[in-house]
Amino acid sequence: MWDPGKYLDYDDLRARPFHDLIGRIGARAPRRVVDLGCGPGHLTGVLRERWPGAEVEALDSSPEMVAAARAAGVAAEVADVRTWKPRADTDVVVSNAVLQWVPEHRELLRRWVGELPEGAWLAVQMPGNFRAPSHELVRSLAEQPEWADALAGAGLRAEDTVDDPIGYAELLAEAGCAVDAWETTYVQRLTGRDAVLEWISGTALRPVRAALDDEGWSRFRERLAPLLDEAYPPRADGTTWFSFRRVFVVAQCLSENSGPLSSRQGSGFQSLSSPAA
Repeated sequence: MWDPGKYLDYDDLRARPFHDLIGRIGARAPRRVVDLGCGPGHLTGVLRERWPGAEVEALDSSPEMVAAARAAGVAAEVADVRTWKPRADTDVVVSNAVLQWVPEHRELLRRWVGELPEGAWLAVQMPGNFRAPSHELVRSLAEQPEWADALAGAGLRAEDTVDDPIGYAELLAEAGCAVDAWETTYVQRLTGRDAVLEWISGTALRPVRAALDDEGWSRFRERLAPLLDEAYPPRADGTTWFSFRRVFVVAQCLSENSGPLSSRQGSGFQSLSSPAA
């Protein structure tokens, strides 16, 4: 289960990669725009504002997130990205911080490219921090005897969950796309006690919370908190610097790939922002 309230605790920081992602989509007048993994719907409205003439389709696999999105006025539907198929008029597909939860997402990307109409845009952003202490410490703690049995099948994600930008650039170029891929490390200023623990509680720790009862969850957090504080020392003013790497790829589906997106003539590409390399 997803907790929309916990997820939105850091709404401003979680939204920044989304804006950087869609800023590189060059579609001018798409017929249909799809938000794959819309969460609580707080960013779906940004797609409506960007393309007011488009039909905006929003879906998420979490009933809790879909309920929150509907409460916010988004006509979201419960659906699984693994079985989703684009409609014939789908010109833009956005998947923001979703596919890292789907082990077979590389195959999905290939399939979507084959199903989307020529000229359609596919924009994906995923966390690339699975080698960071925030994740390594969780995996290490989960392997301790106290937790090993309960968390053996929890689905904690490994170091190779997400490829580097070149990996996705190669994958989509081979599928017949023009590709713009990059990565950005955001240095986030978190506030409050156990700041990093609270951040990952809304995302990375979801499998742990789902596998443990309330008492076990409380003990796990108590053991994890000082480890995270050592890896991410709080500053004298109570804030904590948290480096968060993200991987981005924006691709346009073409009948024949003819080079990087940003150098194509007549591709409809329009740079609205310049992400950091």
